[in-house]
Amino acid sequence: MSGDDDRLRVLAERAGRELEDAPALDILRWAAATFGDRLCVTSSMEDAVVAHLASRALPGIDVLFLDTGYHFPETLGTRDAVAAVMDVRVVTLTPRRTVAEQDTEHGPALHDRDPDLCCALRKVEPLERGLAGYDAWATGLRRDESPTRADTPVVGWDARRRKVKVAPIARWTQADVDAYVAEHGVLVNPLLMDGYASVGCAPCTRRVRPGEDARAGRWAGRGKTECGLHT
Repeated sequence: MSGDDDRLRVLAERAGRELEDAPALDILRWAAATFGDRLCVTSSMEDAVVAHLASRALPGIDVLFLDTGYHFPETLGTRDAVAAVMDVRVVTLTPRRTVAEQDTEHGPALHDRDPDLCCALRKVEPLERGLAGYDAWATGLRRDESPTRADTPVVGWDARRRKVKVAPIARWTQADVDAYVAEHGVLVNPLLMDGYASVGCAPCTRRVRPGEDARAGRWAGRGKTECGLHT
């Protein structure tokens, strides 16, 4: 680890402790004051809550969106609406290969045969490339979404990418999200009103059943719970 990496890690770990009980907007204001234009937001366009919060802390902030080539039309529509009406700069990241090129190299429907490899090619690699110009990134991770996210810090160190990772709404519940959306008129993906509790790529996402956690509709029946962006 370089000296700069070590400084950022210590900074992140201290901020995680000091800001644990801070409001989400204050966490993002700290990140904006600390990193300026070296801070970005990543969004799956399930909703625009964190992008909206970040725009209040740092108007014009970059919002990175991964266009995997497999998104629902509603997700792309949400991205376009966010770009049109919010004070942010949406940056669309794409994989190195189109879906057709990936099918030629790996065979059709890689997402069915090897979803981990598909996610690595179409999500993880493009994000790591897209984050290269930033020191910190903010995400919409929440502790109540699934057991794998229960220990998410509000500010932490992403050792894999050597970035500070900010999760300003980590302590929020779905009720908190719904209240913020209602208060501020925040854009949400229409699929959330159609039985989807978590929205990913169309081939790997289904509606959730009563009593299931929010991410149960992702890679259902495949023993997979994360795409690799946050693990």
